[in-house]
Amino acid sequence: LILVPSFQMLQPQIDGGGMKADMWIVVLNFLAHWTLTDAQMEVDGPLSAQEQMIILYDIKRQCQHNLSNTDTEATDETCPPEWDGLICWPRGSPGLLTKVPCPSYIYDFNHKGHAYRTCDVNGSWALLEDWNKTWTNYSECWRFLHHNYEEERQQFFDRLYFIYTVGYAVSFSSLMVAILIIGYFRRLHCTRNYIHMHLFVSFMLRAVSIFVKDKVVHSSAGLQDFDSVLLDNIKAVSMSPTDKSRYVGCKVTVLLFIYFLATNYFWILVEGLYLHSLIFMAFRSDNKYLWAFILIGWGVPAVFVAVWAIVRAALADARCWELSAGNIKWIYQVPILMAIGVSFLLF
Repeated sequence: LILVPSFQMLQPQIDGGGMKADMWIVVLNFLAHWTLTDAQMEVDGPLSAQEQMIILYDIKRQCQHNLSNTDTEATDETCPPEWDGLICWPRGSPGLLTKVPCPSYIYDFNHKGHAYRTCDVNGSWALLEDWNKTWTNYSECWRFLHHNYEEERQQFFDRLYFIYTVGYAVSFSSLMVAILIIGYFRRLHCTRNYIHMHLFVSFMLRAVSIFVKDKVVHSSAGLQDFDSVLLDNIKAVSMSPTDKSRYVGCKVTVLLFIYFLATNYFWILVEGLYLHSLIFMAFRSDNKYLWAFILIGWGVPAVFVAVWAIVRAALADARCWELSAGNIKWIYQVPILMAIGVSFLLF
């Protein structure tokens, strides 16, 4: 993800060839950064601990409702249906093994496996002798949680982290050199290059925000609450107050990351608007319109990102805001997609 300025792009004079080169460079840079949009805009993926607890609580209530409507006359010789904290078990036939699919609502489970229980000949679920609890075999379900899988998963993310760290570092360095060149040579000072500088700065700030987010968010976010779900204390956990002050720093980090991400696409839009104005409107006083472009590039993203932060804090104030919160993400994704669409039309 490297933005490398060309000499043509830095020339202050306006001509057909230079403008065409500018348009292609911006488009190529735009396409290169668009490939990571889904990964960095916190699209739906892993669930937060709070989201997982809410899903489990809904499944538990549905199970209890179904059990309350179950015919009690047929429970004499069969193992009764029940909720074990993760699965709503059906009736079991005496002397047989009962098998149900691993629950799809547990994100980290192997959804192709099965969980097992044994119904003894007396019509009761088999117990663990030492624990005096119902025996349930979840070994196929948590296959993804085994040590070997975690090692492979960690190695994959370590390699991915190295690749994008090197990429963003090279991009940051290249853009810094471009800004120094534009700033040093006075003959390169013009509205077009000022817009280029704002675009470069937005990409540099995005790179810095990613580095900071990786350090701050990953050290702040935890899943301790999920242990209580497995102990069937989901209602108590979801309703109990938690200390959210420790997440303030990482929330601000995620907020700034989303803001700088949005400014990237709005400064690309500004590039298109400026080139379009040169071709069709022939502005003579470029400085007069520079402040309007600055307002679009930095101000508009600040508005809808602030709205997203307010809504997120009011409706889904969980952890560091680093994971998806349903449809709330469209508050900032729709304006970004609109900017992308308009940019394509302009280019």
